[in-house]
Amino acid sequence: MRMLTPLALTALLLSAATPIHAAPPERIGEVTAVSLRPGPGRADLVISLRGAVTVREMTLANPLRLVLDLHGASLAPGAESAYDGVNRAGIRNVRVRQYEADIVRVVLDLDQMPTYRVEQTGDAVRLSFGTDQQFVAWSTAAATAAMSTEPAPVRLAPEVSPPAPALVLPQARQEPRLTVTWNNASIHEVVAGFSAISGRTIIVGKDVDVSITNTITDQPWPQAFSAILGAYGLSVQELPGGILRVDSPRALAELDSLEPMQTKVIRINYAKAGALKGAVESALGGRGVVYADSSTNSLFITETQSRILELESFVRSLDVRTASVSIQAKLIFVDRTDLEALGLRYDLGSRDNFFNRILQRPDPLQGGQPYAPGVNVVNLGGNSVAAVGNAEALITNPALDLIFSTAIGGFSLTSFLSALERVELSDVQAEPLIQTLDNQKAEILVGEEIPVRVIDYSSAQSAGQAPRATVQFKETGIRLSVTPSVTNNRQVLMTLGVERSALQLLSAADLGYTINQQKASNQLLVADGETAVIGGLTVTTVTRTRSGIPLLSSLPFLGPLFSFNQVTENRKDLIIMVTPRIIEDGATTP
Repeated sequence: MRMLTPLALTALLLSAATPIHAAPPERIGEVTAVSLRPGPGRADLVISLRGAVTVREMTLANPLRLVLDLHGASLAPGAESAYDGVNRAGIRNVRVRQYEADIVRVVLDLDQMPTYRVEQTGDAVRLSFGTDQQFVAWSTAAATAAMSTEPAPVRLAPEVSPPAPALVLPQARQEPRLTVTWNNASIHEVVAGFSAISGRTIIVGKDVDVSITNTITDQPWPQAFSAILGAYGLSVQELPGGILRVDSPRALAELDSLEPMQTKVIRINYAKAGALKGAVESALGGRGVVYADSSTNSLFITETQSRILELESFVRSLDVRTASVSIQAKLIFVDRTDLEALGLRYDLGSRDNFFNRILQRPDPLQGGQPYAPGVNVVNLGGNSVAAVGNAEALITNPALDLIFSTAIGGFSLTSFLSALERVELSDVQAEPLIQTLDNQKAEILVGEEIPVRVIDYSSAQSAGQAPRATVQFKETGIRLSVTPSVTNNRQVLMTLGVERSALQLLSAADLGYTINQQKASNQLLVADGETAVIGGLTVTTVTRTRSGIPLLSSLPFLGPLFSFNQVTENRKDLIIMVTPRIIEDGATTP
């Protein structure tokens, strides 16, 4: 620890003009950086080294300076940097330069000579002195990096109300971080510190005079700068050339009100001008105005000269070419019906006693013509029997009819066998294809409109008056509706609706009809060119019908000889698949 007495100071002043020259050691060291850092109750000037050096210190007057000479050292590229001019703990300036071929000189311009201590370690020389002032750290490495890096864009609009300012910066850039404590520091000192670490030119309004007492711990400078200004009711605005001005929101608004206005016409290429108007209005300042012209698809923007180019860039970022999406859907509908029917009918009768239902017997009184249908012959004077088994059971369009007749005494027994096996197969495959723009709904329908007669029975005003009938049309066929949205990772988010409908008559009479429908509606995320199954449905219906002669039809093994049996199995399969493809510029639909 050294304390300079007035006598020693006088002796030093006499030798101020002559530098100290000692036998320098071999030049093997290098000064890589010089930094000024705050500490608890002290300030540290740290000279970072690479290799071994010898340090000598001295003081100079008029102005008061403290000089550190590092013998056997050279200055690394970038270590020589201009000081930012902020007074830190009584140090007004720091100069680092190659004084001689093997001497690096560090000069501190002081307000007053403090009590200091110089310590040397293997990789640094540290000059420490006591102080109660808090300040933002400074380093030649941070200043060089800030000056060599292009300033980050700042987009700030003046506001009348004092919200917390926000700096909009690129996410990919790694901004310098800082840890600092201010104790009743002036706004000018704080802003100068931020200017040094960021490399930006920051000016303070003439009426701004606040003292800041706060602490920032390991935060990027834009967030720390915004937080400090917002905490003290200040805001920041970017001026032409990238200069940042710190002032009250009202002063910035007044400054904006004095700036000349400019009108620019921006023609829109891909989007609709009316659709972009709302987004542009949200980015305008207090005096800005925007109009949308649908005839020329243009935006007329009136804004200050400093912001008109920024708004034009904003509009261009919204007016981008919209991707096209080709949607191919495939509907596979299979309807299969299996029918098996087998049955026997019996007719037992004699010449004088019979049922004229299955067999038409001749009428002797009509010259051998058969009896009229429904005429039964009954002999009331004799003992006779007649019977019909499964008289009303029929198989429509049988594939086999077999008749067997035999005489049993005075009776004739006739049996009829009908058999049928039928397979009906309906295979419907539809592949609708549609192409649309991103985020635009498209719909395709391949089918027909069916007239439907609707009878209004309430329209009959009196008895005998026919009710009024109207005709409505129902659409049937294949329908595909889709709204695609292309994501940033080249996937397609779709809202889909697929439908197949067909008409089915109820009967030949005027009983109307039904409309069978198969449809699916959902949302899904599919990769470009990937096929996804959005719907699958299988319905199987089995119907068994049995009718026969009581008791006899229930006999084991012999029951089918006295009954009609019919088995109907219907199976319906539905599969819906969809394949989206993003159409590039100049590409064709596959």
